[in-house]
Amino acid sequence: MKPLHRRAADGTKERDVPAERAPLYGARMWRQVGQLLLNLPIGIAGFVFTIVTLSVGLGLSVTVIGLPLLAAGLAGCRAMGGFARRRARSLYNSGVHEPEPVQRRRPGITGFAIAQLTDALSWRSALYYVLMLPWGILSFTLTLVCVLVGWPVLPWVVRYQSEVDRMLVETLLYRGALSERVRELEDDRGTVVDTAAADLRRIERDLHDGAQARLVALAMDLGMAKERLQETESPEDVAAAAKMVGNAHGEVKIALQELRDLARGIHPAVLTDRGLDAALSSVAARCTVPEGVKVHVDLKGRDGTAERPDSAVEGIAYFTVSELLTNVSKHSGARSATVDVWRAGDQLMVLVQDNGKGGAAPYPGSGLGGLAERIQAVDGVFLVESPHGGPTTVTIELPWRTRTARR
Repeated sequence: MKPLHRRAADGTKERDVPAERAPLYGARMWRQVGQLLLNLPIGIAGFVFTIVTLSVGLGLSVTVIGLPLLAAGLAGCRAMGGFARRRARSLYNSGVHEPEPVQRRRPGITGFAIAQLTDALSWRSALYYVLMLPWGILSFTLTLVCVLVGWPVLPWVVRYQSEVDRMLVETLLYRGALSERVRELEDDRGTVVDTAAADLRRIERDLHDGAQARLVALAMDLGMAKERLQETESPEDVAAAAKMVGNAHGEVKIALQELRDLARGIHPAVLTDRGLDAALSSVAARCTVPEGVKVHVDLKGRDGTAERPDSAVEGIAYFTVSELLTNVSKHSGARSATVDVWRAGDQLMVLVQDNGKGGAAPYPGSGLGGLAERIQAVDGVFLVESPHGGPTTVTIELPWRTRTARR
């Protein structure tokens, strides 16, 4: 499996260099020196804007224009926070990203004011620029003194001040780990609900259009055959009734096969009874790739004994691989494919490869996009590498146990 590289803001791959291994007086340190010296003018400008706008807004809050002015000041602080986050990402390799826009629940100026005044990030952005003035004075003074007379200790002074810079941004201008986790869980809940509703609609449609329609026709045919047998005893009518019964018998076989396929689509019995190896081998056998699909499953634990992941994780892995192999058969033009499944610590790893034409991407609304959302709903990872011309590699990382199972 290829290593994953973190991508820079411009989309190019970049290599992380730990601060401890960077040259003491390299370009990175001098960029940080420049940013620390900029803290003073940024702090002055941010402090003046914040204090003036918030003081005027609070002072006029008893009038009609007071609260809208205060909300405008908070919106300005929130916008300036984006500049600080970009600095942290480009200079300190911070993982903070841009927050979602403030959601208005009411239109007009009133809705704008309420949204800004109740937004915690706007208030934290204001606090950040209030604190930036004393911190800007301190960091500017220490950095300038070390550049002029204390250059032997300059790298360490710059490094620790840069850490303070980064921590201020990540603490005040980022929603925080708990809020981020709540947002992820809300998104995952929506994905799970939508997926369950779509599955229920699919089952209802399959039952209504398939097995149910055949069983209705079967009941009608058997009723007609019963009436024919009761009304006459001539050989011709008996033969016609026997033909009707024979047709009904054929319909029963087809209805049973459709019910088996539907049950396999809900949760296949082979997965429950024999696990992923047998279930995925069954899926691969039905795949219409010319040279077939090779499946290798190794779920041995640290002690060498074979184990099975949580049943929910097994189901997600099974249906994901089934959908991927269906896409390979229909769209890729591949002649062969491979499926590798193994355990890596507390993770279930799945690798699906084909030698098709490539060009696959998990964009929103696509089949791959739906698979990615389903994987992410259980804190999994779904990666697609599919350059035009192929080959296509899909890497899936799932937790061995879901949170519910661990509890």
